[in-house]
Amino acid sequence: MRWLAAFAVLPLAACISPVKYGPIPHADYVAPSRCTAQPGAPVDEAGLPLFFVTTRLPDCRTDDIRLLGHRGDRTRYGRFAAPRETEVEGKKKLRTAMAFQDEGDWWRALQAETDRRQGRVLLYVHGYRETFETTSKDAAQIARMTGFDGPMIEYSWPSQGEVLKYAVDETNMYHDMRNFRDFLRALADKPWVKEIVIVSHSLGARLVLPAIAGADRLSRRAERTGNISNIILASPDIDRETFERDIVDDVLAPDRVALGRRITLYVSLNDRALAASRALHGYPRLGSPYCFDPFDPKAQTFDRPPARCYPAAVPGLTVVDTTDVSRGSTGHSNFLRSAVACRDFVDVIADRRTGSARVATPFAHVFRLLPDPAAPKDLDESICNRIPPRPTPAP
Repeated sequence: MRWLAAFAVLPLAACISPVKYGPIPHADYVAPSRCTAQPGAPVDEAGLPLFFVTTRLPDCRTDDIRLLGHRGDRTRYGRFAAPRETEVEGKKKLRTAMAFQDEGDWWRALQAETDRRQGRVLLYVHGYRETFETTSKDAAQIARMTGFDGPMIEYSWPSQGEVLKYAVDETNMYHDMRNFRDFLRALADKPWVKEIVIVSHSLGARLVLPAIAGADRLSRRAERTGNISNIILASPDIDRETFERDIVDDVLAPDRVALGRRITLYVSLNDRALAASRALHGYPRLGSPYCFDPFDPKAQTFDRPPARCYPAAVPGLTVVDTTDVSRGSTGHSNFLRSAVACRDFVDVIADRRTGSARVATPFAHVFRLLPDPAAPKDLDESICNRIPPRPTPAP
């Protein structure tokens, strides 16, 4: 508990220490012409198969364009490939091959890719402590292991990529809400987009959920946002009580559920990052089944093993508890790190709504994942990076 308390206050350092932007004016980063993609300019679509949208500030002072942790001057569009380890100044670092693309050209390329497939689009929104390289790595892994039958879009907002910058990340995430909502609404309004699958991780849930509700209200065609159907919240760092209070009236409103909208939550009681966030914010996070009732102090249990508490059941909501298959030092990315969770995630992306490894609980909307003897921990990484997608059964 002492370690957890110490870890929990680390993000407060971001509030105490001033944010240093360095001696370079932001205008200098974007002054070179390479920062502005020209209409009709060729892009190596075969070599850069994935799509991105970003509000990060780019550093265009050299040919090797980098996306920084600062807020950008506008939303930019482009293409990227899975990052690779590259030696930079004697050290191995991840580098993402990417190129900006004119917004109009980007939308046309996205339509062409969508039309060639099933009209489905996969949109990934990252969480706290991410760089463009780390979130591109995760996005590429998601595309690879799910074998998604449509274009993959990464939305990269200006996370700092540092442990002690949680408060800055929160600030930038809230600042970016309008940008993301406008992009999501534009995507949902496209008549050629038949289904949008949204995956958010951690703090990204606080960006995604209000944006979906806003897009629902502001869409030019009321029925269009019915294509925002399959929503996956992995380790969501959002207040659980706020989610329960608002979700029925907003994202999972009955008319939206009737159109096929659903939410899958991946939660874990072993998620140390969310335990730290709970200590910092004072209330449980949606991604952690921690028992807490501020109106009944005696309701907190200290069972061994501890009891698990989940959000209340509402139509369209499924909870998948990954506590027993938690992986990594923080247990915060089980959907990408645990073979059992990865397989379930692949099934959800493919619209198979009853994962084969799920174990029922006393709650009809909650399922647990248990360790698979055929998938020991030492095989997690290889399995999660090369799961062959199963064919979807014919209707």
